[in-house]
Amino acid sequence: MEKIKVEGSVAPNFESLRSLFVKHMQQSAENSAQLCVYVGDQKVVDLWASAPGDVAFNADSLINVFSSGKNLEVIAMASLVDRGLVDYNAKVVTYWPEFGAHGKDHLSVADVMRHEAGLAAFDTSLNAEDLHREPIKRNAIGRIIERQTQNFRGTGEDNTREYHALTRGWIINEIFRRVDPEQRTIGEFLRDDIAGPLGVDAMIGVPEADLPRIAKVRAVGFLAHLKHSLVPQTLGRKVHHSIFTILGRGLKIVSARRKSPGIKRPAPFVRLNSTEGIKEPLAALCEVFNDPFIEMGETPSANAHCSARGLAKIASAVSMNGASEGTQMLSERACQLLHEAPIDRSLGIMDTQFTQGGVARFATAKTGASEMEKSLNHGREGFYGWMGLGGSIFQWHPDYQIGFAFVPTSLHVLDLVNERGKAFQTEVLRIVEETRSGQAAKN
Repeated sequence: MEKIKVEGSVAPNFESLRSLFVKHMQQSAENSAQLCVYVGDQKVVDLWASAPGDVAFNADSLINVFSSGKNLEVIAMASLVDRGLVDYNAKVVTYWPEFGAHGKDHLSVADVMRHEAGLAAFDTSLNAEDLHREPIKRNAIGRIIERQTQNFRGTGEDNTREYHALTRGWIINEIFRRVDPEQRTIGEFLRDDIAGPLGVDAMIGVPEADLPRIAKVRAVGFLAHLKHSLVPQTLGRKVHHSIFTILGRGLKIVSARRKSPGIKRPAPFVRLNSTEGIKEPLAALCEVFNDPFIEMGETPSANAHCSARGLAKIASAVSMNGASEGTQMLSERACQLLHEAPIDRSLGIMDTQFTQGGVARFATAKTGASEMEKSLNHGREGFYGWMGLGGSIFQWHPDYQIGFAFVPTSLHVLDLVNERGKAFQTEVLRIVEETRSGQAAKN
């Protein structure tokens, strides 16, 4: 069989990352992928792998990074804080009075950023056309959000956090465009103030001319994933987890899902023609997000199209107090505020720490932590940011000034906390820590 082709370069001392990437891409259930890492302003890893026969894929191909795009909406809000236009602790109604209808007037911006707004699912499906910029600016989405009521898993603050997989980005986009002096959407801000100045590929709302650059995502089906998980790791298992880990976590998810108020809510999007006749749930999911109507629209929390090169450079800037190669993306104070006030609460299936600016903080798991919490944190301690459905990772490490991005086209949805990509983060941490220890010993 023809193997996946790996191209690119690594800096001295990072050769093990190339070996690990090659091994993973050639032995696992993968198609095409990109891996890029900065340490400071130096790009130390720039690798990509193309599936057999995929001559179009390269280091600058655009891939849907799903929830990794949440970091981009975080940066958009941080830019408003930077300019003194938004306070994380202020009420949302300060900037959007109509949002307060139906008892939502007490919610702060930080509540929304921490997934604690009680709006994890809406009471109606959205039309894909309404997620394009002009309908957004006519308040097509804003009107829907205004009429929503809050729903929580239970009473008390321990039950306030529920993952706003799609809705957080829609809500933040509405806040952003009302406050931004030019009344831009997050996608327009990203184009004008981040991607343009930094010279990177990161888009929310892909222009029609750039649609051919998109490498479509494909999911490993549930049954195929379970079949792969039956193979022992020593015999070349093609997915990260064994069947026992997957089933154990699956039972926890089912139990938590039953308590979710969103379980009885309609699908997020009105059914698209592209999904007609598709019965496999993951295949249908991919077809939704591979549909040009969705690609050109703005769902910041789930349809940012980026390259690993672009995300790693943005992450590098955040890790270095907002600057990259002389371009100031955010001020040092804005970066500080973005990372402040992490609160540890249950996300339903595991505890997570989210800062007031809306990024997760990954730290040594506390005593008594669940197996899932340990898997989420161990090997990426000190990183901030988030990750995307099926595999993408977009995170940064302020202490070591690391900007990290892994972007695959093959979605391993049952790898719930993206441990297959975490293996590369762990190796980066090992190399950087050993290098620093060696330098300290010489001094």
